[in-house]
Amino acid sequence: MRNRILIVEDEAAIRFGVRSFLETQGYAVEEASSCQGAEEAFRTWRPDIALVDYVLEDGNALDVLPRLKSADPTVPVVILTAYGSIDLAVRAIKEGAEQFLTKPLELPALLVVLQRILENARNRNNQQARNSRRARHALDPFLGVSPAIRELSEQANRVLASESPLLINGETGTGKGVLANWLHDNGPRSDEAFVDLNCAGLSRELLETELFGHEKGAFTSAAASKMGLLEVAHRGTVFLDEIGDLDLQIQPKLLKVLEEKRFRRLGDVRDRRVDVRLIAATHQDLKKLVAEKQFRNDLYYRVSAIPLDVPPLRSRSEDIPVIARALMGQFADLGRGDVELAPDAVKALQIYSWPGNIRELRNVLERAVLLSDKRVLDSKSFRFDEALEPGRDLDGDLTLDEVERRHIERVLREQNGQVEKAAQSLGIPRSSLYQKIKRFGIVLSRN
Repeated sequence: MRNRILIVEDEAAIRFGVRSFLETQGYAVEEASSCQGAEEAFRTWRPDIALVDYVLEDGNALDVLPRLKSADPTVPVVILTAYGSIDLAVRAIKEGAEQFLTKPLELPALLVVLQRILENARNRNNQQARNSRRARHALDPFLGVSPAIRELSEQANRVLASESPLLINGETGTGKGVLANWLHDNGPRSDEAFVDLNCAGLSRELLETELFGHEKGAFTSAAASKMGLLEVAHRGTVFLDEIGDLDLQIQPKLLKVLEEKRFRRLGDVRDRRVDVRLIAATHQDLKKLVAEKQFRNDLYYRVSAIPLDVPPLRSRSEDIPVIARALMGQFADLGRGDVELAPDAVKALQIYSWPGNIRELRNVLERAVLLSDKRVLDSKSFRFDEALEPGRDLDGDLTLDEVERRHIERVLREQNGQVEKAAQSLGIPRSSLYQKIKRFGIVLSRN
C-alpha cells in the first residue's frame, strides 16, 4: 500500500510540481488549496503526512493545525513557508507540527525528510502495537497470595529505583521475562527503550553482532553498518535472558559495558559510550558455572548484585486458581467468550507438578479452551504432559491443606526424605518446610 501525502498549497504551479515529483517516487497524493479544503481532505482521505503551506486562501497553517491534530493526532504535519523565522518555527512545533521547512523546496531534500518522518511514524506505531499487545497479554508477576510471591513482590519494589544490575533466577516458564518487563515499566527508565536478547542457542558471532553491532566490512556478509542492541537501548534497559549461556569470549566485553559504560562495534576502533540498566535472567546455577569455568567470576559478581528468585509454580499451589483465571481472561480473542473452571478442575491444576511452570499452565488452559465446547471446564478437559495417576486426588472432597500435604509428601519422596533438597525444590526456606512437616504430621523416611 502506497504512502499518502496531502499537499495544502494555494499556488497551483507549486502543487503540480510537488505532486508530480512525489508520484514518480511512488506516493499517492491529494491536493487542497485552503484551510477548509485541508480539513475536509484530512478527514475523508486520511493521509500519512500533510504538507501545509503557511499562507493559504482563508487563513494560515497555524489556524488549521489544531483542527488537523484534533481529527487525527498521529498524522505528522509539515509546515512550508517562504517567510521563515525562528519564532514562527518554534510556534509551529509547539502547536504540534512535525517539521518546519522553508521555500523554495529542494525536492530531493523534501523526499529525505518525508522518508525519515514516515519511518519514525512506523516505528512509533509498531512500538505502540507491541506495547498494546504486551499490556493485553501481560500477566501480573505477583499474582497470588503465597508467602513466596509476596516476598518476591516486596523485594522487587525495594530495588525498583536502583540502577544496579539485577539477576532474576528461576526455572524455565516461571515468568522471568514478565518480571523484567514489570521492572522496566515501573522503574525510572520506563520512558526509554526496553530491548531483550535470549543468549541461549545463538552462535558467538550472531550474539556478538546482535549485542554490540558491527561496521561495514567487519566480516564477509557485513554489507552495511548495524547498530547493536546496546545502542538501541541507550538510556533504557537491556534484558539478557539465559545469561548463563553467554559465550565466554563475549563475557569480558559485557563486563566492560557494566563497569565503564563503553563498548566497540565489531570492526570498529572507536569506543562508544552507552548508558543502560542490565537485567539478566537464568534458570541455571551461575555459581556452579563459575566453579566449572563456564562463567567469569568477576561478571557473576557484577550481574548478581541484586538477585531476585522467582518461585516455581509447584511451590505455591494456592496461587494457581488466581493465575489460571487471569490467564483464561486473556483468551477472549479465541472466540469462546467467558469460560470458567469447575472445582474439580481447580483441584486437578493444583495437584499437578507443573515442570513447565506458568508457561505450561497457559498452554494447558489454552488447549482446553480451544478443544472443549464447554462453558465450565472440568478436570477431564485437561491434557497434562506429565500424567496423573488414575483417579488420584480427584475423587472425594479434598481441602487445600490436604492437597498441600500430599504435594509435600511427593516432593519428599522424590528427594529421598532430604529436607534441604525438598525445600529447594519447593522454593521455600528449610525452616518453613519443617514447620509444615510438623503441622501435617508427615513422617520422614529414606529409601
